[in-house]
Amino acid sequence: MQNPEGLFDLSSDVVDIPAGLHLVAGLTGFADAGGAVSQLSQYLLDTLDHHVVAAFDADALLDYRARRPIIEFDQDHVSDFRPAKLNLYLMKDELSQPFLLLTGYEPDFQWERFASAVLHLIEKFAVKGTTWVHAIPMPVPHTRAIGVTVSGNRADLIEKMSIWKPHTQAPATALHLIEYRLLQLGLPITGFVLLIPHYLADTEYPLAAVTALESVSAATGLIFPTDRLREDGREFIAKIDSQLVNNQELAKLVTTLEERHDSYMLDNPLRSPLTDIDGEIPSADAIAAELQKFLATRRNGDDGLTF
Repeated sequence: MQNPEGLFDLSSDVVDIPAGLHLVAGLTGFADAGGAVSQLSQYLLDTLDHHVVAAFDADALLDYRARRPIIEFDQDHVSDFRPAKLNLYLMKDELSQPFLLLTGYEPDFQWERFASAVLHLIEKFAVKGTTWVHAIPMPVPHTRAIGVTVSGNRADLIEKMSIWKPHTQAPATALHLIEYRLLQLGLPITGFVLLIPHYLADTEYPLAAVTALESVSAATGLIFPTDRLREDGREFIAKIDSQLVNNQELAKLVTTLEERHDSYMLDNPLRSPLTDIDGEIPSADAIAAELQKFLATRRNGDDGLTF
């Protein structure tokens, strides 16, 4: 195998990256039902401070004929060329907590070398834990909360959050390979598979991105702004519900999915870690109180970071 470090270029202007950061990962190209990964990545890049730490070599990893870059054509000439990107970013969450984000296209080639390169970066920056997200279509209704299947070696998260634990074979992604290698090394790894209503799989479903962010928060303690996504999600659901009124066939489908979903959940009860003992979501005041408690216990210097 060629030297995996040759797959990426480290940025020279990023200094003082603290050891022990969380790594969050999401790659597009195969399983991204509801646009969960693409929305999550774009939302984080649009709303949070970030800086490129490492840029991967698309010429070595990407099949351009399968996923062609985008150009802009202005009347009589090409005015812009936008190549696909796969980067490792240094970011800060809403509380200015630093973390690493690996996002972009899923490599078409050299998966083993790519996995070795990511493991090298995990070792180089003494990553505290790796969390990754993808999404698949499932016969579930949009009228119920999006469920997740949790993989990896975080038994606490698997017990609290995983609503479906299949024994099956499925096509792999590059991040499955990285999870497998991290498990072999005994390093912390958590994978979240979002179970998206199959009839919304080809749409940009805002609540898929919200669930992805909530899942990452549960694994890492990072805090992300989600107000805009939630508002978009409410508008999206309202449009779907308005269609149900005039489409009896679709309404019947959703009702059937609800009955199957509720029957399954009755036999497999799991309470969300975001709810209290009665299954209720905490009030804004309660969340604010917990946030203040968290801030009071932060160690001095935890967020010391220079871009």
